[in-house]
Amino acid sequence: MTAVQPATEATKATRRRRGEPRRLLLEAARELFAKQGFTNTTSRDIAERAGVSEPLLFRHFGSKVGLFREALVVPFLELVENFEGTWELDALPALDSDEASRTFLGDLFDRFQENRGIVLTLWGTEADTVPELVESGVGDEITQGLRRLIDISTGDAASRRSRSVSDRELTSRTVVAMVAGVALFGQSVFLGRRAPSRDALVDEMVQTILHGRPQR
Repeated sequence: MTAVQPATEATKATRRRRGEPRRLLLEAARELFAKQGFTNTTSRDIAERAGVSEPLLFRHFGSKVGLFREALVVPFLELVENFEGTWELDALPALDSDEASRTFLGDLFDRFQENRGIVLTLWGTEADTVPELVESGVGDEITQGLRRLIDISTGDAASRRSRSVSDRELTSRTVVAMVAGVALFGQSVFLGRRAPSRDALVDEMVQTILHGRPQR
């Protein structure tokens, strides 16, 4: 019988660390879903980009839908949960109107920017029209996450004592849309000009939301 030879250093080096294939698949999925969309990206595309076998993808995530959820939806829902936890604990009425809104909008702005790639891909995916995402319930999860953000913003709007809110639902949707737009697309809006600082952008949003126009 031929003796089994011990693994060489080169062989050991090619072995991936525990959890490495999963990380590579998540990274590849985020990249390809962002570039090609859900429908035009196949599980084989993702496996090849990650440098792993397609069966390994299914072993870790079950399906392309399962991978989409883990790569994009779960981080987004974690963003919402963390934001929700923060603003359940904060006492907004203890702050004056401008300060409360600046703190609130700045926090939401930062979270959108930190998760820019994930949020852009999710919002660019028509989850409510893709049969696989609809049937799996992933589309509903995305909608519910956005609904929670809107509900938090509605609470913020109600806490502003210096302003009467006639339609909190519309106000909160507008707030979330504005903050997301500035956080996700702010750089491109300035078309080569130097973008204002984060604080300047947040202050501009505060003045627009509270006073209807920037104060100079």
